[in-house]
Amino acid sequence: MINISAKQKKRPAAVSLLAGACALLALTAMAQPVPASSPASASASAMDLTQKPGDDFYAYTNGGWMAATAIPGDRSNWGAGGILVEDTNARIIKLIEAAAQAKDGSLPRKVSDFYTSFLDVASIEARGLAPLQPLLKKIAAIDTSEALAQALGSSMRADVDALNATEFYTPNLFGLWVVQGLHDPAHYTPYLLQGGLGMPDRAYYLTDSPKMAATRAAYLKHIVKVLTLAGVPDAQVRGERIFDLEHAIAQAHASREASADVNNAKSWSRADFARKAPGMPWQAFFKAAGLSAQKQFIVWQPGAVSGAAKLVASTPLAVWRDYLSYHVYNHYSDTLPQAFADERFAFYGTVLSGTPQQPNRSKRALAAVNEAMADAVGRMYVERYFPPEAKARAQAMVVNLVAAFSKRIERLDWMAPATKVQAQAKLKALYVGVGYPDSWQSFDSLQVKAGDALGNTVRAEQLKYQRTLAKLGQPVDKKEWCMPPQLVNAVNMPMQNALNFPAAILQAPFFDLKASDAANYGAIGSVIGHEITHSFDDQGAQFDATGRLRNWWSRADLKHFQAASKALATQYSAYKPFPDLALNGQQTLSENIADLGGLNAALDAYHVSLHGKPAPLVDGRSGDQQFFIAFAQSWRTKMREAALRRAVVTDGHAPAPYRTMTVRNLDAWYQAFDVQPGQALYLTPAQRVRIW
Repeated sequence: MINISAKQKKRPAAVSLLAGACALLALTAMAQPVPASSPASASASAMDLTQKPGDDFYAYTNGGWMAATAIPGDRSNWGAGGILVEDTNARIIKLIEAAAQAKDGSLPRKVSDFYTSFLDVASIEARGLAPLQPLLKKIAAIDTSEALAQALGSSMRADVDALNATEFYTPNLFGLWVVQGLHDPAHYTPYLLQGGLGMPDRAYYLTDSPKMAATRAAYLKHIVKVLTLAGVPDAQVRGERIFDLEHAIAQAHASREASADVNNAKSWSRADFARKAPGMPWQAFFKAAGLSAQKQFIVWQPGAVSGAAKLVASTPLAVWRDYLSYHVYNHYSDTLPQAFADERFAFYGTVLSGTPQQPNRSKRALAAVNEAMADAVGRMYVERYFPPEAKARAQAMVVNLVAAFSKRIERLDWMAPATKVQAQAKLKALYVGVGYPDSWQSFDSLQVKAGDALGNTVRAEQLKYQRTLAKLGQPVDKKEWCMPPQLVNAVNMPMQNALNFPAAILQAPFFDLKASDAANYGAIGSVIGHEITHSFDDQGAQFDATGRLRNWWSRADLKHFQAASKALATQYSAYKPFPDLALNGQQTLSENIADLGGLNAALDAYHVSLHGKPAPLVDGRSGDQQFFIAFAQSWRTKMREAALRRAVVTDGHAPAPYRTMTVRNLDAWYQAFDVQPGQALYLTPAQRVRIW
């Protein structure tokens, strides 16, 4: 995944393998838009020409913009991606508002009714907590471990959020993800992942630092406040017990580094769970989750599953009831009276991300309908805003980038011919989806009721889960998308050996039909190259052309690849956004490899596009200068401290300024900007990491 801006939803560490990091960049409408400069022109106002490119390339390309730009009050970050999301969402809101006049029962009308119900604050306030009572009564009735297992199973959800090992948007103890099998790429297989935490990562519970301790204290206050708003007696004591349970769950969790290693995943039969993870009445759990017919599962973090099962047996049922009730309030807070939504934002928005102002109701309504009916909204969007010529030009660039990557493989002097054959076969089998999927999901069975915001949300979640269960055991659709067209992002799905480039990212400043080839290859070209390279990063390279987990490398080639990858991880671990917090180069390795390979391939493809002719100058800059400036300007981002700290701890991507530092490893960058020894970013040729 390219992650063009800091996310407001987190991806699981394992998803980078299971689904190519198929996580959604926040689809909420942003604050008041500001003009976004096209990469076609690197204006002096956007740049800081007092900086030397070799000392601080990010400041040189973006310093003027950074100095002149303030982060909107309802944002934890702001940049090129956020501006584009803002513009895209403004269009989508107009489409949804217009759909209020569509035929009753039609797809656009369902989208509009869902959106409008979320905006109906008067109905939400009047109904209070009544819509939650069916869920709360089921939780209150838990009186045996079997009943607890049924409750945990019935709360299962199947999407990126649900399977996040550290997801704080769902109340699920485990997450279910259904994709092709590690050793059976032809059929959909169930994966079980760790979950159950209310904060972004186990590190928030376990790291011994003043800032993490303060965040833990704030989270406990949040739990207590939610319980108090719900009228729960003894909120302080019960809140402490909920926090203690989550702390115990976190202690059993695998780290992000461990979760990123596919070799830690284990295949368990349904019978294995009772032996390897005693304490949970698994038969009751699987029946309630709709998984009784499944004979085999892939357990991504076995220790976390075993640890959670022990807690089911050892933790009093009263604590579990409080835990489940709290997470129901927390999860559905935006469809409850405003006090719940305000409290949720106070912790997740302000404490965790540093955002001072809550997004207005219309922005949250758009996020809700995108989450519930993403394909329906996407279909409306592309029909109105994605011209055929944009798709055709993007497809042509993809062809050029794949060809450039193929040539890079052939030129590798460290890779044996037999390994190159396997790599080329994988590249040849790659499916690339541009703009939108070949077929759309149906929402005919989704009941959307006016004035029932919470019920609409619950029914949409249930539909998504049932749709996912229906895939189990079926042949894999290699052309299935995991990102909707209105998403400003891109993704590689290594097991599926497929790429998605949604329509929304194929706009300026990333892709501009009026921009120079240098600018487009530097911006969207590097994105395309990034996603191609994910098939050959430290994780994607473990899968063959069919998506099967298989070592197709010679021993010597793999040793060289791992050594080069280690050097890149070491390079990034030296970057310190704060005196007390450095990047984890291993945690960000997959994305850094993709950035490096993608930028190299994009530059090669750009040079080929010139057909031997000299590049035209733009504002007195050479083609390569335009290319690198467009790359760096596509990453312009400002982040609040809390959000940046969270990203460093939890995100598989390095923060934007450090992703720009990829240029340090390309010889052409040194030549383009006359970067010399003694300048801050200079690396000797021997220090420059070369992988693909």
